[in-house]
Amino acid sequence: MPSALSIVLLTLKISAAAMLIVIPLGMVVAWTLVRKRVHGRFWIEVLISLPLALTPVVIGFALLSVLGRNSTMGRFTHEIFGWDIAFTWVAAALASAVVAFPLSVRAFMVAFAGVDTRAELAARTLGAGPWRVFFTITLPMAYPGLLAGALLGFARALSEFGATIVVAGNIPGETQTLSLAIFNRISTGDDAAAMPLIVVTVVLAAISIAIHNHLLTRAVRLEANRSQREARG
Repeated sequence: MPSALSIVLLTLKISAAAMLIVIPLGMVVAWTLVRKRVHGRFWIEVLISLPLALTPVVIGFALLSVLGRNSTMGRFTHEIFGWDIAFTWVAAALASAVVAFPLSVRAFMVAFAGVDTRAELAARTLGAGPWRVFFTITLPMAYPGLLAGALLGFARALSEFGATIVVAGNIPGETQTLSLAIFNRISTGDDAAAMPLIVVTVVLAAISIAIHNHLLTRAVRLEANRSQREARG
């Protein structure tokens, strides 16, 4: 049986990998929806938010249908590269990314919407290109909200269970995250072994949410200060 430390490290690895997918893709989607006139925006937002309403088991089944060996992608990776995606830690990371994506994107949209577009416009009039404006104006002004959204998604990835167990299984040392390990120990009646993992899960979640709330409060405070300065001006 894997040690508690190895389970925690695997869970952090999977959650971090999930956020490496969520953060760049989520920022692109959020910025596009906030700043561009997107045809069919309503349905795009419905699609993005769908994982929030669906049971994670359905998400896991959908991922298994796409990544399993009998699928087109599954056959391709198995025949060309000799490895499978389903029932690996990569599949667990993808499952965590899917369920965390809507939460992060919503927070990213709020963060980008709070950026003063006049500062961006001023930078453009001074000759700054789109990328320079984004990295020197937009990103610094939005970063508290972006970081808060990333942490919220990370907290959700840490707690993922339903989608993971369907597409990645509950394989000790391979795909068994904290949630799955706790379930496994409780289902076998080993409550004593489950308690340390439960404590670790609560601590990690509490830390993530506490930092998220701090950053969110800071973002609100910065926005209030900016509004006050504009009012005085």
